[in-house]
Amino acid sequence: MKSASDIFRHKSKIEIRFADIDAFNHVNNARYLTYFEQARIEYFNEIIGWNYDWSKQGIILARAEIDFIVPVNLNDEVYVHTRCSRLGKKSFDLEYKMTRKDANSEITVCSGKTVMVAFDYEMQKSIEIPDDWKKIIRSHEGMQD
Repeated sequence: MKSASDIFRHKSKIEIRFADIDAFNHVNNARYLTYFEQARIEYFNEIIGWNYDWSKQGIILARAEIDFIVPVNLNDEVYVHTRCSRLGKKSFDLEYKMTRKDANSEITVCSGKTVMVAFDYEMQKSIEIPDDWKKIIRSHEGMQD
């Protein structure tokens, strides 16, 4: 069976904060989207090397889904593995696999997907994904044109 590291080429360590814990003594489900957001920002900073003026051009979140599997606790060592699984004309899909380090392995605690849309903030409308982004993402993910 393939591990998350075999399929996902980007990995972000997530720091669990005390404020993330709910009354049931585990990470509140709303925090998972924040963890995905952190991983997404790291992915783009490290893979694409974004030095963009966000007041002009960027991405917006169009859809998010999460499948919860195992609860996460305060002292768990947690990672989010991120990959781009689809590149369209104006949108693309990012998949996430959140894992918890357990002895000598990582177990999956949740998986998720977001649909991201390239967006022009000055014109307030979606735009085609810039070719340079596509080229870098395809190269990093081993995607075909």
